[in-house]
Amino acid sequence: MIETLNIADIRRPNGWSPIRRELGVGSFGINAWTADEEGADLVGEHDEVRSGHEELYLVVAGSARFTVDDEEVEAPTGTVVFVREPTSKRKAVAAEAGTTLLSVGGKVGEAYVPRAWEVNSEVFTLFGNGQIAEAKEMVREAIPAHENDSDALYYNLACAEARLGETEEAFEHLRHALDARPSLKDLAKDDSDLDALRSDPRFGELVGAATSG
Repeated sequence: MIETLNIADIRRPNGWSPIRRELGVGSFGINAWTADEEGADLVGEHDEVRSGHEELYLVVAGSARFTVDDEEVEAPTGTVVFVREPTSKRKAVAAEAGTTLLSVGGKVGEAYVPRAWEVNSEVFTLFGNGQIAEAKEMVREAIPAHENDSDALYYNLACAEARLGETEEAFEHLRHALDARPSLKDLAKDDSDLDALRSDPRFGELVGAATSG
Protein backbone atom coordinates (compact mmCIF):
# COMPACT_ATOMS: atom_id res chain seq x y z
CA MET A 1 0.00 0.00 0.00
CA ILE A 2 1.30 3.45 -0.93
CA GLU A 3 0.77 6.32 1.48
CA THR A 4 1.28 9.93 0.46
CA LEU A 5 0.91 13.36 1.98
CA ASN A 6 1.70 16.95 1.11
CA ILE A 7 4.04 18.86 3.42
CA ALA A 8 1.94 22.02 3.14
CA ASP A 9 -1.29 20.20 4.01
CA ILE A 10 -0.02 19.04 7.42
CA ARG A 11 1.90 22.19 8.32
CA ARG A 12 1.32 23.56 11.82
CA PRO A 13 1.22 27.30 12.61
CA ASN A 14 4.86 27.21 13.77
CA GLY A 15 6.00 25.89 10.37
CA TRP A 16 6.40 22.27 11.46
CA SER A 17 5.08 19.50 9.23
CA PRO A 18 5.07 16.34 11.44
CA ILE A 19 5.67 13.75 8.75
CA ARG A 20 6.69 10.96 11.13
CA ARG A 21 3.60 11.38 13.28
CA GLU A 22 1.20 11.70 10.38
CA LEU A 23 2.44 8.56 8.63
CA GLY A 24 3.33 6.61 11.77
CA VAL A 25 6.94 6.10 10.67
CA GLY A 26 8.59 3.83 13.22
CA SER A 27 12.17 3.37 12.02
CA PHE A 28 13.46 6.95 11.91
CA GLY A 29 12.47 10.51 12.71
CA ILE A 30 11.43 12.68 9.77
CA ASN A 31 9.91 16.15 9.76
CA ALA A 32 9.72 19.24 7.57
CA TRP A 33 10.10 22.89 8.57
CA THR A 34 8.94 25.90 6.57
CA ALA A 35 9.62 29.62 7.07
CA ASP A 36 7.47 32.27 5.37
CA GLU A 37 9.93 35.11 5.91
CA GLU A 38 13.62 35.60 5.21
CA GLY A 39 15.61 35.36 8.44
CA ALA A 40 12.98 33.31 10.26
CA ASP A 41 14.08 30.27 12.25
CA LEU A 42 13.80 26.88 10.59
CA VAL A 43 15.71 24.87 13.19
CA GLY A 44 16.18 26.35 16.64
CA GLU A 45 19.66 26.02 18.10
CA HIS A 46 20.04 22.67 19.83
CA ASP A 47 22.18 19.58 20.16
CA GLU A 48 21.16 15.92 20.21
CA VAL A 49 23.07 14.84 23.31
CA ARG A 50 19.94 13.53 25.03
CA SER A 51 18.79 11.53 22.01
CA GLY A 52 22.19 10.54 20.59
CA HIS A 53 20.83 11.15 17.10
CA GLU A 54 22.63 11.88 13.87
CA GLU A 55 20.65 14.39 11.82
CA LEU A 56 20.47 14.97 8.08
CA TYR A 57 18.80 18.05 6.60
CA LEU A 58 17.74 18.47 2.97
CA VAL A 59 16.66 21.86 1.63
CA VAL A 60 13.71 21.09 -0.66
CA ALA A 61 12.66 24.68 -1.44
CA GLY A 62 14.26 28.08 -1.09
CA SER A 63 17.59 28.56 0.63
CA ALA A 64 18.77 28.17 4.22
CA ARG A 65 21.74 29.25 6.29
CA PHE A 66 23.04 26.67 8.75
CA THR A 67 25.35 27.21 11.68
CA VAL A 68 26.98 24.07 13.07
CA ASP A 69 29.48 24.57 15.89
CA ASP A 70 30.01 28.18 14.76
CA GLU A 71 30.68 27.15 11.14
CA GLU A 72 28.20 28.70 8.67
CA VAL A 73 26.96 26.91 5.57
CA GLU A 74 24.87 28.44 2.80
CA ALA A 75 22.37 25.82 1.64
CA PRO A 76 20.35 26.50 -1.53
CA THR A 77 17.69 24.09 -2.80
CA GLY A 78 19.04 20.56 -3.08
CA THR A 79 21.73 20.94 -0.42
CA VAL A 80 22.22 18.17 2.14
CA VAL A 81 23.64 19.09 5.55
CA PHE A 82 24.63 16.11 7.69
CA VAL A 83 25.38 16.63 11.39
CA ARG A 84 27.06 13.45 12.53
CA GLU A 85 27.97 14.33 16.12
CA PRO A 86 25.10 14.55 18.64
CA THR A 87 27.18 17.04 20.66
CA SER A 88 27.30 19.58 17.82
CA LYS A 89 25.20 22.69 18.21
CA ARG A 90 23.14 23.33 15.11
CA LYS A 91 20.59 25.85 13.89
CA ALA A 92 19.16 27.03 10.57
CA VAL A 93 17.40 30.17 9.35
CA ALA A 94 15.69 30.89 6.06
CA ALA A 95 17.86 32.81 3.59
CA GLU A 96 14.73 33.54 1.56
CA ALA A 97 10.99 33.46 2.13
CA GLY A 98 9.23 30.15 1.54
CA THR A 99 12.19 27.96 2.47
CA THR A 100 11.38 24.37 3.42
CA LEU A 101 13.80 21.78 4.71
CA LEU A 102 13.41 18.12 5.55
CA SER A 103 15.08 16.66 8.63
CA VAL A 104 15.81 12.97 9.22
CA GLY A 105 17.35 11.57 12.39
CA GLY A 106 18.14 8.48 14.39
CA LYS A 107 20.74 6.89 16.66
CA VAL A 108 23.37 4.67 15.08
CA GLY A 109 22.85 0.97 15.81
CA GLU A 110 19.60 1.35 17.74
CA ALA A 111 15.92 1.08 16.92
CA TYR A 112 14.27 4.47 16.60
CA VAL A 113 12.22 5.69 19.57
CA PRO A 114 9.88 8.67 19.03
CA ARG A 115 10.84 11.71 21.09
CA ALA A 116 8.53 13.59 23.44
CA TRP A 117 9.24 16.96 21.76
CA GLU A 118 6.76 16.02 19.04
CA VAL A 119 3.96 15.88 21.60
CA ASN A 120 5.13 19.01 23.36
CA SER A 121 5.09 20.96 20.11
CA GLU A 122 1.41 20.14 19.70
CA VAL A 123 0.80 21.01 23.36
CA PHE A 124 2.28 24.49 22.92
CA THR A 125 -0.22 25.14 20.14
CA LEU A 126 -3.09 24.06 22.39
CA PHE A 127 -1.80 26.32 25.16
CA GLY A 128 -1.66 29.21 22.71
CA ASN A 129 -5.29 28.56 21.72
CA GLY A 130 -6.44 28.40 25.33
CA GLN A 131 -7.25 24.68 25.05
CA ILE A 132 -5.74 23.81 28.41
CA ALA A 133 -7.85 20.77 29.26
CA GLU A 134 -7.10 19.31 25.83
CA ALA A 135 -3.38 19.95 26.34
CA LYS A 136 -3.48 18.21 29.70
CA GLU A 137 -5.17 15.16 28.24
CA MET A 138 -2.68 14.97 25.36
CA VAL A 139 0.26 15.02 27.76
CA ARG A 140 -1.26 12.44 30.12
CA GLU A 141 -1.85 10.06 27.22
CA ALA A 142 1.71 10.54 25.93
CA ILE A 143 3.64 9.96 29.17
CA PRO A 144 3.42 6.13 29.24
CA ALA A 145 4.93 5.94 25.74
CA HIS A 146 7.88 8.21 26.67
CA GLU A 147 9.02 6.85 30.02
CA ASN A 148 12.69 7.60 29.28
CA ASP A 149 12.01 11.05 27.83
CA SER A 150 9.18 12.35 29.96
CA ASP A 151 10.64 15.22 32.01
CA ALA A 152 9.36 17.99 29.71
CA LEU A 153 6.02 16.20 29.44
CA TYR A 154 5.64 16.26 33.23
CA TYR A 155 6.63 19.92 33.20
CA ASN A 156 3.92 20.77 30.67
CA LEU A 157 1.44 18.64 32.59
CA ALA A 158 2.20 20.76 35.66
CA CYS A 159 1.71 23.92 33.59
CA ALA A 160 -1.70 22.74 32.39
CA GLU A 161 -2.77 21.73 35.89
CA ALA A 162 -1.64 25.08 37.31
CA ARG A 163 -3.73 26.91 34.73
CA LEU A 164 -6.70 24.67 35.53
CA GLY A 165 -6.43 25.35 39.26
CA GLU A 166 -5.31 21.80 40.08
CA THR A 167 -2.65 22.97 42.51
CA GLU A 168 -1.67 19.74 44.31
CA GLU A 169 -1.33 17.81 41.07
CA ALA A 170 0.67 20.65 39.54
CA PHE A 171 3.18 20.66 42.39
CA GLU A 172 3.53 16.88 42.26
CA HIS A 173 4.29 16.85 38.56
CA LEU A 174 6.48 19.95 38.65
CA ARG A 175 8.61 18.32 41.35
CA HIS A 176 8.91 15.19 39.22
CA ALA A 177 10.01 17.22 36.19
CA LEU A 178 12.56 19.33 38.08
CA ASP A 179 14.05 16.32 39.84
CA ALA A 180 14.53 14.61 36.49
CA ARG A 181 15.92 17.70 34.72
CA PRO A 182 17.12 20.46 37.06
CA SER A 183 17.78 22.82 34.13
CA LEU A 184 14.00 23.24 33.82
CA LYS A 185 14.20 25.42 36.94
CA ASP A 186 15.53 28.20 34.70
CA LEU A 187 12.34 28.03 32.64
CA ALA A 188 10.03 27.68 35.64
CA LYS A 189 11.29 30.85 37.31
CA ASP A 190 9.59 33.09 34.73
CA ASP A 191 7.02 30.78 33.13
CA SER A 192 3.64 32.52 33.21
CA ASP A 193 1.88 29.15 32.95
CA LEU A 194 2.98 28.56 36.55
CA ASP A 195 1.85 31.93 37.92
CA ALA A 196 -0.91 30.35 39.97
CA LEU A 197 1.73 28.50 42.02
CA ARG A 198 4.08 31.38 42.80
CA SER A 199 2.46 32.56 46.03
CA ASP A 200 2.83 29.09 47.54
CA PRO A 201 6.10 28.64 49.51
CA ARG A 202 6.57 25.29 47.83
CA PHE A 203 7.23 27.02 44.52
CA GLY A 204 10.29 28.84 45.83
CA GLU A 205 11.51 25.66 47.49
CA LEU A 206 11.25 23.76 44.21
CA VAL A 207 12.65 26.35 41.85
CA GLY A 208 15.23 28.03 44.08
CA ALA A 209 18.15 29.60 42.22
CA ALA A 210 18.50 29.07 38.47
CA THR A 211 20.43 25.90 37.79
CA SER A 212 22.23 24.70 34.67
CA GLY A 213 22.51 21.06 33.71
